[in-house]
Amino acid sequence: MRYSDMFLPTTREVPSDAEVVSHQLMIRAGMIRKLTSGIYAYLPLGYRVIKKVENIVREEMNRAGAQEVFLPMVHPAELWQESGRWDHYGKELLRFRDRHDREYCLGPTHEEVITDLIRYELKTYRQLPKNLYQIQTKFRDEIRPRFGVMRCREFGMKDAYSFDADEAGAEVSYGKMFDAYQRIFARCGLKFRAVEADSGSIGGSFSHEFMVMADSGEDGIVFCSACDYAANLEKAEVPVPEKEEIRTEDFLPLCEVHTPDVKTIEEVCAFLCVKPPDVVKTLIFNADGKPIAVLVGGADDVNEIKVKNYLNCDELELADDDMIYAVTGAPRGFAGAVGIKARVIADYSLQNMTNVVMGANREDYHVKNVNIGRDFKVDAFADLRMVRDGDGCPRCRKSLKFARGIEVGHVFKLGTKYSKAMKAVYLDQNGREQTMIMGCYGIGIGRTVAAAIEQNNDQDGIIWPVPIAPFEVIITPVNMNEAALAETAEKMYKLLMDRQVDVLLDDRDERAGVKFKDADLIGIPLRVTIGPKKLAEGKVELTIRNTKEVKVASVDDIVNDIVTYVEQEKR
Repeated sequence: MRYSDMFLPTTREVPSDAEVVSHQLMIRAGMIRKLTSGIYAYLPLGYRVIKKVENIVREEMNRAGAQEVFLPMVHPAELWQESGRWDHYGKELLRFRDRHDREYCLGPTHEEVITDLIRYELKTYRQLPKNLYQIQTKFRDEIRPRFGVMRCREFGMKDAYSFDADEAGAEVSYGKMFDAYQRIFARCGLKFRAVEADSGSIGGSFSHEFMVMADSGEDGIVFCSACDYAANLEKAEVPVPEKEEIRTEDFLPLCEVHTPDVKTIEEVCAFLCVKPPDVVKTLIFNADGKPIAVLVGGADDVNEIKVKNYLNCDELELADDDMIYAVTGAPRGFAGAVGIKARVIADYSLQNMTNVVMGANREDYHVKNVNIGRDFKVDAFADLRMVRDGDGCPRCRKSLKFARGIEVGHVFKLGTKYSKAMKAVYLDQNGREQTMIMGCYGIGIGRTVAAAIEQNNDQDGIIWPVPIAPFEVIITPVNMNEAALAETAEKMYKLLMDRQVDVLLDDRDERAGVKFKDADLIGIPLRVTIGPKKLAEGKVELTIRNTKEVKVASVDDIVNDIVTYVEQEKR
């Protein structure tokens, strides 16, 4: 491609509404332009990267035995009502009515549609397993789109769905997709980790997120320094402490203390001269309309995902003032477990605590020397808190490390969540009707591109990994008006195209400095500079974008070096 022919509107200005590097650079490099909130147009340079990622995804999905389909983006409400998600998905589901007043939605994901297709086409165990995938546009009406294409409303996604006869087969399908994802992100040239994750609104029993490691990532992850355990913060487990024998003779008398205008843990500790580990926080949640009291240590934060999963409820939110008053008899900020009119569940870390401080269920009062068993009852202990610095690995007890990442892929074990609700069944070897076991597997195509930029950039612009670069090499003659330079540039351009290298020829009538800045901004991995002094010696200059390494050699040698470098980077 010739630069002069490309629609490539680069800019030096940093967009005022672009919060992260990838958003800034994708606009500055002429990759995307904003249409409206959370909706972007991909320009030629950006779309070339999208297609590179899509091609890698297709190759690995096909290699894993999945078959490509293309499903409708508009879904009838009946399918979502049948699965039970119409009322539970939330406002991210964009609903609308057609001229006949029938309800529809724009597909944010395709579990219902694929299950509807399969239940009418697959009838016996002989037709299983099957894995179908697509690369298609999705729409989720995000309340606050941000970070450019990282969290937008309309986006490209690869979603795949497996159907198996039994759990053993589903495990095999899940493993194939897990391995395929490892190959996909490795081939994209990314540093990433697969971490255990919560299944969220998709549902299912187990899932992994694929995280591209980046300091700017919006997701926190933890990983073990000694074993292969890794999880996102929502899913990260905390080791269960050994149960100790509680000596009731160590219990101190219960003592209620007047604590005017004292509500936060910091204020309580300062007023009562105690430390956060000596305090127990009592949080009141509304779980499907019922109050539940959740207890964690004063230095800890409740993990609402863990609480929701433990209770197996559909909706979980912090209780409003009316519910708090109904179960505690006090306003918000003074809840405690003594005398509370609600079920009480506590984090494992509290099972050995004695003589703790908590709210007194009375405004401006706290109570000291509270003990489990004597003063209140815990209905159940569970892992309910966020992992924190100092916690050990739940697998090997070694130290955990914290990092940031960007989720680019997610694989789920769905089980029978959708197939049971929508009656996707088959006949087994004995002619008995059985429910299909499902899995689903998604990759955010645009998010992968943005994550690659977040991981690979410098002060001059993007540094593309070769496999997903829009062009692998850019030829930069310092002056296209000099015949010898232009002739050499054209010769190299043809030689590289004949060798199947993606090459961009900067044939613009611009100063060399402008060309170099644009080449760095758009992130082309290799740059060939053709100048009069070196060309007089029969040589040109090759610069590697990510290392700044420079080599000077003949045209033929540089062409061979480029081909070798590109082939090695794509392996």
